[in-house]
Amino acid sequence: MALPHSQTIKHWMFNDALPWWAANGVDRKDGGYVEQVTPAGVDAGIMFKRTRVTARQIYVFSHGYMLGFAPGLDLAQDGVDYLTSKAWLGPDKGFARRLTREGALLDPTPDLYDHAFVLFALAWHHKATGNQASRDWMHRTLDYIETHLKVSGGEGFWHELPPTGWRQQNPHMHLTEACLAAFEATGEARFATVANEIVGVFTSRFFDLKSQTLAEYFTNDLARATGDDGRIVEPGHQLEWAWILNSCRKLLGLEVAPQIRALASFAETNGVDPVTKITFNTVRDDGTPIDRASRTWPNTERIKAAIALYELDGVDPAPVIQSSAGILFDRYLGRTLPGTWVDVVDASGQPVPGNAPASTLYHVFLAFAEVLRINR
Repeated sequence: MALPHSQTIKHWMFNDALPWWAANGVDRKDGGYVEQVTPAGVDAGIMFKRTRVTARQIYVFSHGYMLGFAPGLDLAQDGVDYLTSKAWLGPDKGFARRLTREGALLDPTPDLYDHAFVLFALAWHHKATGNQASRDWMHRTLDYIETHLKVSGGEGFWHELPPTGWRQQNPHMHLTEACLAAFEATGEARFATVANEIVGVFTSRFFDLKSQTLAEYFTNDLARATGDDGRIVEPGHQLEWAWILNSCRKLLGLEVAPQIRALASFAETNGVDPVTKITFNTVRDDGTPIDRASRTWPNTERIKAAIALYELDGVDPAPVIQSSAGILFDRYLGRTLPGTWVDVVDASGQPVPGNAPASTLYHVFLAFAEVLRINR
């Protein structure tokens, strides 16, 4: 299949992004990775390091190595060493949420989102290397999640400890993604079991098949949050779940085709601007746009959902790839130094001034790698 933008995508990944972040995105003084860079390509000097960013960069360099970027192996290993030596607080406390720039403890909060990405990173590192230490750390991470973050006598997991505010679907989504990567890397049933359990919560609680909407926020017993918070829908998350559920279908044999189609349908109908084709940040559960601006990442998830529908139903992904990849190169990746990005474009299509967060690379790299995967 000859897909649009494939050569541009490949060039951006291997000639621009990976070399640039290898040279400029690693903190060679204090260890770990840079949080943000300025539009001029300089370390923005953010005074903290988030565990989720460390994990996402480990993933990028591990996957990059598997696709032929030789320096990725050492760069990913450096991240794993930093993560396990600095952020791990022990089997009773898990991974810290944030460290100082120098690597000291800043916020010890155990966060499900962070732990999910740690598991994801370690799974990809193990895929790339076969490293037994990474496999051991995968189990250590899931041990903590299941022992401390699982809701006793209830469904799903707490988003943080102690839990504050609404319960959230988003960390569950990324834990599903992480468990799939871990199962693919090891073949071990425990990872498939957790993914299967979360999909059960998704189909019974998070997602309403009739309205085709995925809520973001929930009460402690997983009813949709009251008021406006319970009506918020992120099209990017609907598209991301569509891709993850397709992976569940392929790897675990789960019967989730109706949910995949419904997630993508609502997002395409209500979450994509009919003229510009950007993917909105948020809409309401009746389809009314809330935030017509668009971060980089929802546009990458639209590409992944199109690939899910292609693998599920044979729907040609080329029109969506043409649209969303074109938008990414025109409005986000093509307005800055090669290998970096504008993070937010407003409702009128203008870039919002600000730094480029390193966390975005995970989204762009994974979506583009998916295009290359099916472009054979």
